[in-house]
Amino acid sequence: MPLLAPLQLGSLHLPNRVVLAPLTRRRAGAGKIPTELNALHYEQRAGAGLIITESTEIDPASDETPPTRPGLYNAAQADGWKSVVERVHRAGGRIFVQLSHLGRAGHPLLLRDGGQPVAPSAIPAEGTVFTREGPKPFVVPRALETDEIARLVQQFAHAASLARQAGFDGIELHGANGYLIDEFLRDGTNRRSDRYGGSVENRLRFLIEIIEAVSSMWDLGRVGVRLSPFNSYNGMSDSDPYEHFRSIAAALGRLGLAYLHLIEPAPGTEEAPARPLAPGLARLFNGPVIVAGGYDQHSGERAIRAGDADLVAFGQLYIANPDLPERFRTHAGLNTPDRSTYYGGGEKGYTDYPALQTI
Repeated sequence: MPLLAPLQLGSLHLPNRVVLAPLTRRRAGAGKIPTELNALHYEQRAGAGLIITESTEIDPASDETPPTRPGLYNAAQADGWKSVVERVHRAGGRIFVQLSHLGRAGHPLLLRDGGQPVAPSAIPAEGTVFTREGPKPFVVPRALETDEIARLVQQFAHAASLARQAGFDGIELHGANGYLIDEFLRDGTNRRSDRYGGSVENRLRFLIEIIEAVSSMWDLGRVGVRLSPFNSYNGMSDSDPYEHFRSIAAALGRLGLAYLHLIEPAPGTEEAPARPLAPGLARLFNGPVIVAGGYDQHSGERAIRAGDADLVAFGQLYIANPDLPERFRTHAGLNTPDRSTYYGGGEKGYTDYPALQTI
């Protein structure tokens, strides 16, 4: 079975190619600090070839964004994550933390002192965001000044340093789903005229500077990047994702990163693009590639056999099946996920799904 074959990811040996996708579950404790409940959730899924944590905030101004979304910008949060990592390691697993800045997807009700969210350009996201006062329309973000961007780069670097202290095996930079890095990459949200806007090379500069900054504390063979060329969430768009993301993948491929993680709905699904982009990006990147987007065991194995991916990330299937690789190995039945428990709550729908030996 291709999904269960081992893989060498830089200096990290993976026993299989099944990845726990980064899944926002909104169950962090006070102060955005991971708890024992989070540690148990990840420990239960330590059979994955690689765990990628939920999106984790790097901006100290995001204390309220929302409070159940974890952070990694202070020592207390690093200590909370250290307990998670230790539990995963004791169970034989490997775990990367996904580092993220919300960018324009924030809101004054979610930011310290009612601050205005920031973005490459003053273009608001579409739709609403959930706040402590209920759903609110997105506000117009403040366009970052050129000399402010270095501070944001250093926030990512600080989080990467805390990730080392917490004992993570690596980090993933969240350049997808309409958050800050993605907002710089795509021309629907980046209308800048300075060195961070215009050409693909300029729009990629923010991400490259972050990678350079974290390289002082992490071997780049332990740094991954996640991209979502077609994701329209919150009004994201790009005028030519095929050409632009080909250039981005080729440029990232020259850096010796651990992997490129691509979100693109699996071929044959309703949301799949008419012209798949992930296979071409995988070849341009010329390194390990993770694909995500509604894959099951059969479509994941097809992607690996075809050379379109090296690993496959699973979200909903892994929510409900903590022992997913073993279920793939034995062709066992799968638990059905409870959508009503995806975001927030306690152990229900988070740590109470049965493994095979408990059924």
